[in-house]
Amino acid sequence: MSGTPTVYNYPNLRRVVERLRDDFSSGNCDFVLLYAYNRTGKTRLSMEFKEYRKRKRENGRDTLYFNAFTEDLFSWDNDLENDARRALQINSNSKFFAGFKDLALEERIFAYLSRYATFNFKIDYENWNVVFSQEIANPKFKPGSKEPETITESNIKISRGEENLFIWCVYLAISELAIDEASAYDWVKYFYIDDPITSLDDNNAIAVATDLANLLRRAKGKIKTVISSHHGLFFNVMFNELKKSSHRSYFIHRKPTENTYTLRATDETPFFHHVATLSELKKASESGELYTYHFNALRSILEKTAAFHGQDDFSFCLDSTDEALYSRALNLLSHGKAYPLYQPVQMLEDNKKLFNDILQAFLNRFEFGML
Repeated sequence: MSGTPTVYNYPNLRRVVERLRDDFSSGNCDFVLLYAYNRTGKTRLSMEFKEYRKRKRENGRDTLYFNAFTEDLFSWDNDLENDARRALQINSNSKFFAGFKDLALEERIFAYLSRYATFNFKIDYENWNVVFSQEIANPKFKPGSKEPETITESNIKISRGEENLFIWCVYLAISELAIDEASAYDWVKYFYIDDPITSLDDNNAIAVATDLANLLRRAKGKIKTVISSHHGLFFNVMFNELKKSSHRSYFIHRKPTENTYTLRATDETPFFHHVATLSELKKASESGELYTYHFNALRSILEKTAAFHGQDDFSFCLDSTDEALYSRALNLLSHGKAYPLYQPVQMLEDNKKLFNDILQAFLNRFEFGML
């Protein structure tokens, strides 16, 4: 960091909200990023932000938020009596689902979900619930038999992490509708997103942050966004993805003894996660413990390096002799349903060699200092 950072003091969260809203109006910025430790009050801040217009006695609402309350809009019906049909119930009374029934969101939700998970889902709009299924190996299958190699397992109970991912993808789909100015969400002027990746591993955190940044760039000029997180890696990726747009970035801190708050501007990249990630990739390469998601992490690092050098495409970082081959491989192996991030799959030997070749060529060219 350069110089002494400016620290702003506020007596309560309401004043913090006024500062954030002023950044959007007077400061004319598109994004505000907030880093805070757990128990600082991020969720309460998001609700204060939502309630701003009501406190000002202004009609209507303007904030589509994602926080712990959003996750509480879903609850499990485990069919304890018959133990057969498990479903995720949707709280249809919430205004969050105003356009849910009429705008059939399955395709939009699945477009995101397929990047992080392998299960499928079906929404019952009459009973307001979601049932899940997945493809599994058919125990009756034998080579040469007429049995299919896989079968569909229906009415499954998904894990808590998978459930959180599904709810997050629902939020992204509804946000798309707001950006596209669907009438059910034409009241949305702000997104407030609080810690969307609390139970994800680092690679999924990078993928979610990158997808979110791509979506939010579409919202520029239409909807302003606040993002708060305690996750350093997620915060850092968002910072790097959005730093070329008009933004503010703060470390928010609550003084326990005084119950007051401070905002400290962070005008430079606050963390250097990509160097640490690169070090982990090098260790994985040396150990041979390589998974398909490592291609995603490597591509992300190449994209950051290219952006640092003012280039638009990660192929800038690739060896010119094999640029076409390496670029095609990274495009194919870092995305798509066939290479899920949520359920890591070990690389085959030919992909391990390809990964090691790309990584080594990159390290030879840029000579990062790593422990």
